[in-house]
Amino acid sequence: MTTTHETTNGAAERPSGLAGIPLLPADATKQTKKDFTSDQEVRWCPGCGDYAILAAVQGFLPELGLKRENITFVSGIGCSSRFPYYLDTYGMHSIHGRAPAIATGLATSRPDQNVWVVTGDGDALSIGGNHLIHALRRNVNLTILLFNNEIYGLTKGQYSPTSRVGQVTKSTPMGSVDQPFNPVSLALGAEATFVARTMDSDRKHLTSILRAAAEHRGTSLVEIYQNCPIFNDGAFELIKDRSQQEARIVHLVDGSPVEVGPEDDRKTLVRMPGGRLEFVSASELSEDSDVVVHDAGAESPAQAFELSRLDSPEMTHVPMGIFRSVSRPTYDDGVRAQVQAAVDTAGGPATDDDLAALLRGRDTWTVA
Repeated sequence: MTTTHETTNGAAERPSGLAGIPLLPADATKQTKKDFTSDQEVRWCPGCGDYAILAAVQGFLPELGLKRENITFVSGIGCSSRFPYYLDTYGMHSIHGRAPAIATGLATSRPDQNVWVVTGDGDALSIGGNHLIHALRRNVNLTILLFNNEIYGLTKGQYSPTSRVGQVTKSTPMGSVDQPFNPVSLALGAEATFVARTMDSDRKHLTSILRAAAEHRGTSLVEIYQNCPIFNDGAFELIKDRSQQEARIVHLVDGSPVEVGPEDDRKTLVRMPGGRLEFVSASELSEDSDVVVHDAGAESPAQAFELSRLDSPEMTHVPMGIFRSVSRPTYDDGVRAQVQAAVDTAGGPATDDDLAALLRGRDTWTVA
């Protein structure tokens, strides 16, 4: 669900997520991936999924039609958080887990900026868990890319908040006993207005999700399955294997039945008596079957949450696509409206004389 606004010259409409951000002049040279590629040497391990995501983002950004100085990437700490170095935009490599908080301040104070957060499953869901859920709850106008490789990569292979039960790592030599987070379920539980999932190796799908997330006004959370070839290689091998994908990946299409499998063995998700969701083959469907139709724009996140729970460690069925996309007032728009209302009530913007009077007023004290 995307709302559009008119451009400043009223000539065309643009996605509401980009409203208020200056566009390139109409006669400007068309931007390319090269324009968004910095001169820094990319330093990730060979085979890391981050390379594919970086290439997709660099290739997609020209589509926005924005000036590079009006795009900012904020990251925390982790392998994914090197992202700002490799993009020729504004960027900030910030504090562990605090990227959403810093991005909130930027998005609120600078409505002319298209703000992105790049984070990982450890950075976002462990030390940064509180910052993440409150950015989602507040619905700040920013896009969060959460790279999930189910491991701590930068610190050399400890288990993360998304590592599976029983996973043997350097910090869990006998297997993890923690129940992992499902990032999509977490985001939906926090009432996020846009939640999606994609993966590093599917360039076409990744780009389409990036586009939809950028166009959304409010907080967009995109979970990206990303392979770590050094410390957790093959974590998503079952859904990256072309011979397995068709039977396992559930492509979510708004307004269509939730289905999985090849044409000759298609299975459809139905709601069974008692409310349980179950995939049944076409031959088992009847006129009375309560077929589940995906509704990304539903006011309640309940059905989207149910879909997110189809996941399992065995990856029998893995939903991919946009789980939820709804409109709700944004935090930054609300704050700016309050500031403007206060200025109007005071009779206009403050002057140098107003500031001097404030500093020399009676609400001061002297420390001897």
